[in-house]
Amino acid sequence: MIQIKKDIGVPKYKQIINSIEDAILSGALEKGDQIPSINSIRDAHKLSRDTVLMAFNELKNRGIIKSVVGKGYYVSSSDVNVAQKIFLLFDELNSFKEDLYNSFLEHLGNNIQVDIFFHHFNPTIFSKLIDDNVGDYNYYVIMPANLEHTGKYIEKLPSDKVYILDQMHDDLKEYAAIYQDFEKVIRDNLAKALHLINKYDKIILIFSEDKQPQGMLKGFKSFCDTHNMSFEVIKSLSNRILKQGELYIMPDDRSLLQIIKKMKSKRLLLAKDIGIISYNDTLLKEIVEGGITTISTDFYKMGQRLAEMITNKELTKVENPNRLIIRNSL
Repeated sequence: MIQIKKDIGVPKYKQIINSIEDAILSGALEKGDQIPSINSIRDAHKLSRDTVLMAFNELKNRGIIKSVVGKGYYVSSSDVNVAQKIFLLFDELNSFKEDLYNSFLEHLGNNIQVDIFFHHFNPTIFSKLIDDNVGDYNYYVIMPANLEHTGKYIEKLPSDKVYILDQMHDDLKEYAAIYQDFEKVIRDNLAKALHLINKYDKIILIFSEDKQPQGMLKGFKSFCDTHNMSFEVIKSLSNRILKQGELYIMPDDRSLLQIIKKMKSKRLLLAKDIGIISYNDTLLKEIVEGGITTISTDFYKMGQRLAEMITNKELTKVENPNRLIIRNSL
């Protein structure tokens, strides 16, 4: 099955890869079949173990073969055209992450397979997904969200193959990243809208400790302290009674729908009685109630830049752009 020829200008590890690919394409090897062992190929062709292992690792990274502890290597995919595999770990799927994902795929090269996973803010799921996929991918793109101590799990991966998305933690600073500075973003953008915010009596931030970044909370409090604004931080709108003169800042869209519903039931008017600033812009927010003011990062740009970094093997840190869009709700 394995054909090795001398003096043909093709590295021997590459000839091993070509031989296994040819066997799969011809039908001699099918998904689930065991392939010759590292030692048997080494001995049959008088090669070093490292040469054979290099070939196996490339096939494994591309998802063509997989290793089973104590048994050997098996064919896991017949798609030999996949050149690289990327592990993409998100916290959850929403419309913003979908924009990021689609942009990422759009700007990647050909023959690249992206497998997407979700940890749902659960540290056990986060660690298991990484443990189960160590060594199976060429690159690992990870969105740690606000989970703590993720560095101890991510350190199991090759540091030059890891890209961190969105939130950065102190134990992840050695890795390449595209991030948001949540503290600076909320503080600076609220300052830009100060002339409109001043007409409200109180600012309320709806903040979930489980999902929202601490930087957002710090930046919010910093703005309120600097400008001597009355403020409050609440977990949800569930039992909240709206009062005239309140401005609400909400990172999730569920809260946006809840507050609009509450306003209508109390016959409160947007911007006149109650103000709203929402996170992450969508087409819907341009239209709902005459337009919702947003603080938004550019998720399309984040996906594009991530693809460029991986394609060009850039190991750098990039702050993703953001902007304030003032509309009717303020």
